Amino acid sequence: MESSNGHAHNHLDKVTAAGLMVAMGIVYGDIGTSPLYVMQAIIGKSVINEEVVLGALSCVFWTLTLQTTVKYVVLILRADNRGEGGTLSLFAQVRRHAKWLTIPTMIGGAALLADGIICPPISVSSAIEGLEILYPNIQTVPIVLTILGFLFVIQVFGTKVVGGAFGPIMLIWFLTLGILGGTYVVKNLYVVKALNPYYAYKLLFQHPEGFWLLGAVFLCTTGAEALYSDLGHCGRGNIRISWIFVKTCLLLNYFGQAAWLMSHDGETLRGRKPFFELMPDWFLLPGIAIATMAAIIASQALITGSFTLVSEAIRLNFWPKIKLKYPSDHKGQLYVPSVNLLLFLGCIAVVLYFKRSTNMEAAYGLAITLTMLVDTLLMSYYLYTHRSNMWLVVIFLVTYFSIEGAFMGANLIKFSHGGWVSVLICVVIALVMFIWLQSAQIKSRLTEYVKLNKYVDNIKELSRDITIPKYATHLVFMSNASRTSEVESKIIYSIFEKRPKRADIYWFVHVDTTDEPYTMQYKVDVIEPDDLIKVTFRLGFRVEQRINLYLRRVIEDMVKNKEVDITSRYESLNRHNVIGDFRFVVLEKFLSYDNELPFFEQIIMKAYFFIKGFTTSEDKWFGLDSSAVKIEKVPLIIRPAENIKLKRIYS
Repeated sequence: MESSNGHAHNHLDKVTAAGLMVAMGIVYGDIGTSPLYVMQAIIGKSVINEEVVLGALSCVFWTLTLQTTVKYVVLILRADNRGEGGTLSLFAQVRRHAKWLTIPTMIGGAALLADGIICPPISVSSAIEGLEILYPNIQTVPIVLTILGFLFVIQVFGTKVVGGAFGPIMLIWFLTLGILGGTYVVKNLYVVKALNPYYAYKLLFQHPEGFWLLGAVFLCTTGAEALYSDLGHCGRGNIRISWIFVKTCLLLNYFGQAAWLMSHDGETLRGRKPFFELMPDWFLLPGIAIATMAAIIASQALITGSFTLVSEAIRLNFWPKIKLKYPSDHKGQLYVPSVNLLLFLGCIAVVLYFKRSTNMEAAYGLAITLTMLVDTLLMSYYLYTHRSNMWLVVIFLVTYFSIEGAFMGANLIKFSHGGWVSVLICVVIALVMFIWLQSAQIKSRLTEYVKLNKYVDNIKELSRDITIPKYATHLVFMSNASRTSEVESKIIYSIFEKRPKRADIYWFVHVDTTDEPYTMQYKVDVIEPDDLIKVTFRLGFRVEQRINLYLRRVIEDMVKNKEVDITSRYESLNRHNVIGDFRFVVLEKFLSYDNELPFFEQIIMKAYFFIKGFTTSEDKWFGLDSSAVKIEKVPLIIRPAENIKLKRIYS
């Protein structure tokens, strides 16, 4: 295990030109498009004031340095889970020791998904609104909706296609940011004073209302968590090296915008956008086109992160089992159709509700502070469990809780101005996660398991009873029982009582999803030769569930090793070595009316079955061939009816 882990780390830290380009295309979209709206959000409708501009610029510089560079790029990128990153990957590494972190992790994950619904509209709208400089009467909303529609359609082809095309565009975007900002910084080197944290301190603690500007400053670091979420796609080495270039270009642009603002001291913006004011007239149209493409890529970073997040949430029992697709052989590529549709509908609703990017600024940022606070909590616990110096853990926790707590406080002022939208989305997603986890715990408590060896003789007898028509040569039951010697009592009930199922060989298949992303192992326990066999698959959370295919491979290996005879037991077919048929039985639970669950658990289970109605059925989730699958509905609770006073009458 150690060597494979070491190999994974070497692979993660490898830096290649292609890797840097893919990182550029996938990771930095969100944080890379922040210059479109950050300085504009800071000034708002106020009069441009040198003290505010320098103070805000100092806050932006130190936020990008402490929050993005130190916390995420230097520290959190170290905490990979076999090459995978993200809030839930971090939780997977500490959950054995800290069950209490489950609820905060759900909130952090939900906030990240909520962010995925607000980032695409604000990025694309900010870019497209640049056209108003050239065409004052243009209707931007239809253009934004068209671009978002295109973006969500191309997800089907996978992020390799997308990342390959987007890398060079983002390179052009960051060079544009750096050159535009740099030309203004050279004209006014005075802005370099903002590197001194004293100006940030002065704005926050001495300037009236200065503290509340942190809500707008925070927009410069939204997307920092995407660096960690996309660790599996791009590798740590590529992210760290490319960030040096990206951060330089971002800072040049922010300093350039500040220089432009200071040259208009005492004025108001009157609808002008500092970002587009840096552009010479001849460059406006190409500049808007590049900004729009960068905004599309910003949205891509969040969508990719959302797919990754949901696949991990399913493994942790935080999310319903939904269809996951792997559009290419490239490791880590993932497409989740239902999440794609939900994000698309959410984005459309946000655009139609807020209409302009300035209105969206209020909704943006509030939810993501929750994710960052959760990451701080999880990382502190990770450092603690990995025997880091206790003082370092305390310093990390206190420093980042203070910084993010301040951002959170400043962002709360946005609540009534649209922040409630992201909070509402976050609450709904967190509620789904909570229901799913609670229902899993209730189901496991109500599921009864029995020892298989108790029933060996009965099953062998049933197998030889020719008075019962044969159900299948090979009968395969999908089982949740993780212990080799056990199966659910419902499976025994199905074999003997539901309708006696006579077969030659009974197979019990259990799938165990591991915390490592790419595990592919199986274990075979022959309980009774040529009669009862249990197969346990250990599959990584990034491995597609294709049980049909995997079981066939297992059986081929067993036949080769002469562990099982799969030829048909029908005499006429046996003579010609015909392979027997396989039939799968999947038990689907429903909530029996005849149950005595407490009121709260009944509500949870009703909500669970309601949500389940919209999700993938068990057989499709396991990748079974639908022509050979029997779905059997079994009640979650079987309780004998009591005190029924029926009286027979005689005619």
